[in-house]
Amino acid sequence: MNVNAIDWSVFWSPVRLSLQVALLSSVIAAVLGIAVAWKMSRASFRGKIFLETFFMLPLVLPPTVVGFLLLVLLGRKSLLGQWIEAIFSAPVIFSWWAAVIAAVVVAFPLVYQTMKSGFSGIDRDLEAAGRSIGANEWQVFWYISLPLASRALMTAFILGFARALGEFGATLMIAGNIPGKTQTVPTAIYVAVDSGNQTMAWAWTCTIVVISFMMLFLTRQSRSSND
Repeated sequence: MNVNAIDWSVFWSPVRLSLQVALLSSVIAAVLGIAVAWKMSRASFRGKIFLETFFMLPLVLPPTVVGFLLLVLLGRKSLLGQWIEAIFSAPVIFSWWAAVIAAVVVAFPLVYQTMKSGFSGIDRDLEAAGRSIGANEWQVFWYISLPLASRALMTAFILGFARALGEFGATLMIAGNIPGKTQTVPTAIYVAVDSGNQTMAWAWTCTIVVISFMMLFLTRQSRSSND
């Protein structure tokens, strides 16, 4: 390949895969984060701090450690990995879904913490008013709590998307770097730099910087317009 030119077929493959992985993983992380954050913001039990610390652990652990733990948990020698392979007739590791799982794990802490802050800021009297007129817990959540936390929800989704888009270490450990199958933009940049292809490395870097900037800009613009 000519290092001074961009092969667009090579360029778009990891970009498209990264966007697909980031979108799906941010949706999954948002659903899980919302459900867990709503329960935890209203629960009080022994060991709550320990559990919340566990939820936040992927945020501070090195991504390679997260990837290694996922590899042990979902590998072909693990019970869970063998069970998944028996059901889907294919191992989950070194697949597109492995990249999604890695992205969900690293994005979840950001989504969870953002949503927990959003739910904690809701006036409990409004929820109590809903219950007083016969609303069950699901109706209180869907019609009162979630709409009131909509700004936090948007922020959580965007932060989760941006974090999933930039995931490298855990993805490389569990999904590998298979061009056209599991190669995302961060892993593609690593390979391009390692091979001396600065043109492709810069093209992918500029792309991911622009996308991430736009996502964060939308978050800040939304906050400013609602203040």
